Amino acid sequence: MHDHPTCRVVIVTHDSEATLRRCVEAVLAQSEVALEVCIVDNASSRDPAEALIGLDRCTLVHHARNLGFSVACNRGAADCAAEWLLFLNPDCFLEPGQLARLIDIAIRIPQLGVLGAQLLNEDGSPQAASLRQAPRARQFLPWVERTPLWTQPVEACPDEAVRVEAISGALMLMRATAFRSVGGLDEGYRLHCEDLDLCKRLQLAGQAVACATAVRVTHVKGTSSRRRPIWVEWQKHRGMWRYFGKFERAQSPAWLVIVVALGIALRFPLAAVRAWLEGF
Repeated sequence: MHDHPTCRVVIVTHDSEATLRRCVEAVLAQSEVALEVCIVDNASSRDPAEALIGLDRCTLVHHARNLGFSVACNRGAADCAAEWLLFLNPDCFLEPGQLARLIDIAIRIPQLGVLGAQLLNEDGSPQAASLRQAPRARQFLPWVERTPLWTQPVEACPDEAVRVEAISGALMLMRATAFRSVGGLDEGYRLHCEDLDLCKRLQLAGQAVACATAVRVTHVKGTSSRRRPIWVEWQKHRGMWRYFGKFERAQSPAWLVIVVALGIALRFPLAAVRAWLEGF
């Protein structure tokens, strides 16, 4: 009889009490994996421990202030002795056996850096951000199509898994060694684009990014982000500029750098107003 694979599941929370318990219960039901669950709370207004009463195999780490998604993920992954790391949003709900299946798929992908899943809305429709293209310089321009750069989908694939340029940070499975090999998540991002950054760095290091399209996981998007829509939009646009600066700026002409900076600056107030109006 083979030993179960070992996996640390890192769940970062911020005012996620509406979905956290359901998420953790679904993780703990993954009986074919030897689990440890680390929940990192980014200064929620209510103690998430209340939502976890009676649940074992969970470690709760508190941050006195919101240090951002990357910092929280890195802290949750620190000193990980498990072979695998799963970064999971608290509004993602695994079905029984899905984590073991993801690991089985991951093992069979040569040089895998990170593996995502096909994320679904509550109505069962697919979320485009499951399969993504890495942003190109032109996508930062103000006149380019309105679709956000972090949800530029590639064509969906019917195979069990497909290689892509980027996946959603809502669910990321990787070997702990792969995570450490690129230094973890870039803590210069607060929220958004850090997943794109991680995928890019893994690929530059010769590791594959893939999506297990056969594994479908429900993701209730933005349950905590809806409370601070303008702040969230600011972090998105701040992340855009950081990503552009790291991976696109050096090979872009000076005029394009200026136009991109102006484009991101113009996008933010429009996106902030739209997000604020959609909150009503």
